[in-house]
Amino acid sequence: MMLARHVQTIGNLLERIIEVPVAQLRGINMNFCIWYSNVSSYNELPRKLNKSERKPPVRSFNELKREARLKKKERQNVHELVLQPPENGLLVKQLVPIAHQVYAARCELLSSVSSLVNYTAIYSCSLCGEVHVGHPPHKIRTCNVRGSLSSKEHSWVKGGIGHVLPLVESFHLYDRIGRAVSHNEMLEVDRIPAIVELCVQAGFDIPEYPTRRRAFPVYCVAGRIIDFEKRFPKEISLGKDIDACGFWCKKKRSDEDKNSMAMHSDDIQAIAVRGMKAWEKMRRGASKLMEKYAVQTCGYCPEVQVGPKGHRVRNCQAYKHQMRDGQHAWQEATFNDLVPPVYVYHTQDQQSRKPLVNGLKRYYGMLPAVVELFAQAGAPIEKNYSPIMREDVVVPEMDEEKLVV
Repeated sequence: MMLARHVQTIGNLLERIIEVPVAQLRGINMNFCIWYSNVSSYNELPRKLNKSERKPPVRSFNELKREARLKKKERQNVHELVLQPPENGLLVKQLVPIAHQVYAARCELLSSVSSLVNYTAIYSCSLCGEVHVGHPPHKIRTCNVRGSLSSKEHSWVKGGIGHVLPLVESFHLYDRIGRAVSHNEMLEVDRIPAIVELCVQAGFDIPEYPTRRRAFPVYCVAGRIIDFEKRFPKEISLGKDIDACGFWCKKKRSDEDKNSMAMHSDDIQAIAVRGMKAWEKMRRGASKLMEKYAVQTCGYCPEVQVGPKGHRVRNCQAYKHQMRDGQHAWQEATFNDLVPPVYVYHTQDQQSRKPLVNGLKRYYGMLPAVVELFAQAGAPIEKNYSPIMREDVVVPEMDEEKLVV
């Protein structure tokens, strides 16, 4: 018995002696793992969807179904639902200055990009549409579409502003909570840039595109919108905005008048810095606006409609559009649907003038084309782009690739 007690005591002492170093080693191990994971973090870009795949929804379909069932149950009870701005037709006063800032940032961004395009080469593949910023274009063989070369090399041609900042248009709504644009009205309603339409609905006024500003809210009773305000107030003239020439006489859009916004400065780096700030201001401001003002996008094609619901124009040519009679599969949009990012390969060493080669493509990072354009002109890049531009990776030479672990 005495021997057993001594053995048990010695065992307890050994456990106590071992516990402290093990605990310390565990802490060191955990800290090392956390540090290692932070250093080697790399965010993969969203993969390109196939033609038969639908865009991932912002909210899950189960949540959307649950919300639809609750709304259906509320409509069965005849009582008034209290609507908050902007659902009741009124503006969100706190977001009106942000709408002005987003529009001003967009004008500044277009002016900066139009100036830098003259100094930095932009290439686009005539077959697959891939974009490259800088000279010379890369040699990475990723052109895998019908009609491409057997070597999968790109057929580069000169690009422009539209390849860096793709234009996404939306129907302009006079009344954002009114009825949707029908198929027969598709040629009668103006289409303007979607981000401009978002600013207009959020409180920015453009004389060319009038919109209805309510002084009194609308009411929702049993799921139906009731508007007690006059349909056409006295201060609005029905005939002053009608152009007798029709759509044959094209209007000069606000984003096409760049002469007044032309920059006279020769400092390319200063232009790039202003453009980068304008890009970030537009992106953040538009994201704030989209938290309150709904924007819809088609789940299969790039069509966008700013407003609480999508239009009814049957012009969808995406996957199984025949089953939908050409109508769009509307879902909640994100900022990337409003301003699609065009990702290009990031060139770390811009002075070498050597093209990016196919053998080292896994070491190259990527950036949105507009950010890469400003970066090559000397603008600093924000830290939120570090995970995709791979600054922690040193691109080896071709003869050093086999030595990389």
